[in-house]
Amino acid sequence: MNEYSVSVFFPAYNDEDTIGDMILAAKTALEKLTDDYEIIVVDDGSPDNSGKIADEYARRFKEIKVIHHKFNKGYGGALKSGFANAKKELIFYTDGDGQYDVKELEKLIPLIKNADVVTGYKIKRSDALYRIIAGRLYHWTARILFNLKLKDVDCDFRLFRRYVFDKIKLESNSGVICVEMMKKIQNAGFKMREAPVHHYPRFSGTSQFFNIKRIFRVFVGLAKQWFKLMVWNEDVYEKIPKRVRE
Repeated sequence: MNEYSVSVFFPAYNDEDTIGDMILAAKTALEKLTDDYEIIVVDDGSPDNSGKIADEYARRFKEIKVIHHKFNKGYGGALKSGFANAKKELIFYTDGDGQYDVKELEKLIPLIKNADVVTGYKIKRSDALYRIIAGRLYHWTARILFNLKLKDVDCDFRLFRRYVFDKIKLESNSGVICVEMMKKIQNAGFKMREAPVHHYPRFSGTSQFFNIKRIFRVFVGLAKQWFKLMVWNEDVYEKIPKRVRE
């Protein structure tokens, strides 16, 4: 039961219909895996009741805490808050919209024994056709431009050893953070493994990504990260201890 301590966090924006279920599902899953855990909800300035609902659960359960952003910081800003506030040995995140089943965390835990990072890949994307097409275009663009060795660049179902974030620094505030994060992890030499996970339709709320303004910002951010990581290519990584690589 105590092989690992685990932090689970959810970035939440317009997720009032799902965040309560995500918290309870995470609690159920974690109680089967460890008795040393915490659940964090990052309320990214959500205009609905996501933050209030999370606060209600935090009052009921000592393992739950809520981080409130006064203003929306973007997906990357929410992830950075989650990573910065996670205190346990392992850190897991997925979205608060219910498109992933947090109980599938149990698939990732065994794989972390011989890895630094375990990332999911969608068995089948359950979205509207235009989102599937846009998602695949984004995936292949990012994979080719950044030479990423991943089956699924934008599957937000990931488990990390905490020390990974002692070695890399994340900058992006948009959804580009996923490409930045996985590229920096790959460049730093951390060992990654992948696991298939289910993806479900979003039945409430709206995606932050699929509007013209945000798509433009994402691709501008992607271009900036490409220049930093592929052209400028600064040596910003500390040498990883041998014990981490093995």
